[in-house]
Amino acid sequence: MKRVFLCGVAMAALAGSAVAADIPRRVEATKAPVAYVAPIYNWTGAYIGINGGWAGGDAGMGAVGFDVDGGLAGATLGYNWQAGQAVFGLEGDINWTNIEGSGTCGALTCRVSNNWLGTVRGRLGYAIDRFMPYVTGGLAFGDVEASATGLSGSSNTQTGWTVGGGVEFAMPAPRWTAKLEYLYVDLGEFTCGAAACGAAAAGDVSFNSHIVRAGLNYRF
Repeated sequence: MKRVFLCGVAMAALAGSAVAADIPRRVEATKAPVAYVAPIYNWTGAYIGINGGWAGGDAGMGAVGFDVDGGLAGATLGYNWQAGQAVFGLEGDINWTNIEGSGTCGALTCRVSNNWLGTVRGRLGYAIDRFMPYVTGGLAFGDVEASATGLSGSSNTQTGWTVGGGVEFAMPAPRWTAKLEYLYVDLGEFTCGAAACGAAAAGDVSFNSHIVRAGLNYRF
């Protein structure tokens, strides 16, 4: 009887093991890795930079008008404030320029040139993450020189206005941005008399230019 009981116990144990083997093991649920989302670029802050480009426009001495053109290069300082996707900015620049042109004034050759140019402008941009188109406008100032062959000529520091627009984008290198910009500059008029500029060119001296330039800025 005892032997029969022991056999029953052994068979029950074997059956329990078989049933346990058939029960599927519990699989621990694993969380999917969280995808990295790059932060939205923020344009707020101060910056300094350099710029360079080319200008072409018109100048006049009295009743005589002619084309002017030349290169320019300079430095930039500015600050941006971002609110949502709107970016408000204030920017100033000072540039060395070599913009000039000449024409015939009766028997003389007349020339108008601009050797330096600065602007102080507001900017309004629309941020699309790391890309920002913008419009800009404000004050322009610079020297305008008028001369005629053999005469003393005249020069003056002029204040005028400028308006334009551009696109700026954040580069992969931290803190650096690059831009492409167009500006129209009008430095107004001043008077050059017959004794300084000749009878044929006497009168108002005017200067305006269309500027296309590229810039590189470092943000603080």
